Amino acid sequence: MNLRDLKYLVEVAETRHFGKAAQRCFVSQPTLSGQIKKLEGELGVTLFERTNRSVEVTPVGEAVIRHARQILEQAEAMRQLARSFQDPLAGSLKVGAIPTISPYLIPLFLRSMKQDMPQMRLILSEEQTDVLLERLKQHEIDAALIATEHPETDFKAIALYEEPFWLAHPQDDPPPSTDVIRQQDLEAMEILLLSEGHCLADQVMEVCHLQERQQQGEFADLRASSLETLLQLVSAGYGSTLVPALAMDPTELTGRGIATRELSLPHSARRVSLIFRESFPRPAALRALANLILDHLPDSVTRLDGS
Repeated sequence: MNLRDLKYLVEVAETRHFGKAAQRCFVSQPTLSGQIKKLEGELGVTLFERTNRSVEVTPVGEAVIRHARQILEQAEAMRQLARSFQDPLAGSLKVGAIPTISPYLIPLFLRSMKQDMPQMRLILSEEQTDVLLERLKQHEIDAALIATEHPETDFKAIALYEEPFWLAHPQDDPPPSTDVIRQQDLEAMEILLLSEGHCLADQVMEVCHLQERQQQGEFADLRASSLETLLQLVSAGYGSTLVPALAMDPTELTGRGIATRELSLPHSARRVSLIFRESFPRPAALRALANLILDHLPDSVTRLDGS
């Protein structure tokens, strides 16, 4: 049994005629008929009832033909997959991103990607860092956009950019400093955080030295599940927070009663990288994606060399 015989089988079932099926398969009728008889002998069943006037599929033939169609379909899918790997930019690319990156970075390059790399189909998912790392390890995604170091030795990284944090605070509750924000300003403020599991919460705690402060204060237990919810809390006057540069639209935030201030602190930025398995067979596709991202970054972040 081979794919050619299964193709003959399906064509006879569709045409109900050995001669027409042979024409479709570009073989002689005796050749096709002989292969069908050989297949019936191998399976030990009659697949077609033949008369001088008609060819009908037997009940067992119907079941066998269903499987034959599935096998031929899977074989064609394998051929398409192989073709996509001949062109590393062709086919799907499954990329995950953390929630504090995805809605702000992805829109910057999607339109250009559709125009410049129409053969690539980007499949996006949004999860927290730990989930993305596990999905990447399990081959469920091809790459991930994260803002932390990865512990896996089998992963490689393309550094994309460093993104500074800005302070977002209620307009009617400004910090004491009149220019940039310093450590003593943050120590005197109620800093709102994302819920546990978000790497941004850990990064903000590190910048603000909240661990040393043991997260004390009126709003210590008030946490949000998304950056947008966090900004809504700031808008309502519940406190202040640190916002990554890409997520900051000063004009839009001003309209919501939120003011932004620059930080004057060491290590008050995060590094965003595209990580992937070292064994991933299409590194050219990831490099093309990284270059596209780098080309569309705004001046509010610092581009890295992509190494």
